[in-house]
Amino acid sequence: MMIYFDNAATTRPNGRAVQRAAQWLEGRFFNPSGLYREGLNVHGDLKEARQFLLSRIADPAEVCLIFTACGSESDNQALFSFGVRGNVVITGGEHAAVFAAAGELKNRGVELRIAPLHEDGSVNEEALLSLVDEKTSLVSVIHVNNETGAVNDVNAIAAAVKKKNARTVFHSDGVQAFGKIPYKMGAAVDLYSVSAHKIGGIKGVGGLFVRKKAYAALRPYIYGGGQEDGKRSGTENTFGIMQFRFAAEDKFAALTADHARLVAYREALWQGLDKAVFSRISPVDGSPYILTVSARGLRGETLLHLLDDQGLIVGTGSACSSNAKRRYSRVILACGRSEEEADGVLRLSFSPETTETEIERAVKILNDCAAELRKRMNIA
Repeated sequence: MMIYFDNAATTRPNGRAVQRAAQWLEGRFFNPSGLYREGLNVHGDLKEARQFLLSRIADPAEVCLIFTACGSESDNQALFSFGVRGNVVITGGEHAAVFAAAGELKNRGVELRIAPLHEDGSVNEEALLSLVDEKTSLVSVIHVNNETGAVNDVNAIAAAVKKKNARTVFHSDGVQAFGKIPYKMGAAVDLYSVSAHKIGGIKGVGGLFVRKKAYAALRPYIYGGGQEDGKRSGTENTFGIMQFRFAAEDKFAALTADHARLVAYREALWQGLDKAVFSRISPVDGSPYILTVSARGLRGETLLHLLDDQGLIVGTGSACSSNAKRRYSRVILACGRSEEEADGVLRLSFSPETTETEIERAVKILNDCAAELRKRMNIA
């Protein structure tokens, strides 16, 4: 029986939400831009979904929601809309969607400043604030580090940024936070990116929450028929959006209970691991959905394949390039970890479907596979 512990990469679609949204594939398949009654009805459905999702983390009177195709698109639209002058400040722990987009801004002549991380993957707030000045157009700080689970207090950081420069626009990638940790957008947070498939939604749906005072300056990333109030053209994925809405309804209804249970599961898994082999990278006060460890003297990728053979699916913080040269996670290295630690990284990530039995089985599989690999390598 497979144990799936790579939920930070993607989650199993919420079956109940799929069933509830099926009518938008069948009887309610109409184009929401249509002026006939059926199209107008579907347009109303999307409006209700938008208001529901907004109400989960923001005041709909102060924040708008643009539906996109994914979290990466949302991140890109935020950065390319507001990181257009002076300098842009990001953290060394940003998801590739922000990090690569910021790199392209640098190619276009915008100065890029990168704030360092603490060893658990959270940003060094004092160092970040020292990088903000009168020419800072945008600051982007990931809410939950997708590789370590460290949680940044983005509301407090945003407020501190605004004290240094009230004109600076503040964005946060909330993909690993939305529906997983308690949160309401603070008044200083201007933009917040989310993704459906991280919480039981289907792939192909994302969102960008935009504070209304920043809304007029938000630039379209896709041009065309003017959907999403002209901010994101392309016929809306009505089934995907409605399924996202229903998945979020279930997720937020159980958020507190899931949070407490998964903290216990995460800690039970950590306590069961052989400490002579595994060291912990994730903080104790991080997201309950992520536990990142490093296997001493072992390659995370090699261990991952052994685990897979035993029915345990996990993620890894490192990858091999096509020419077989070793590459290490820039985020793990930015935490001040050594290349050896980065090479041994495994990321175990959970969902509300995770069970205590799976945790117990995973502990045994991890310890047994690590011991087997160490034996093969003649590591005492």
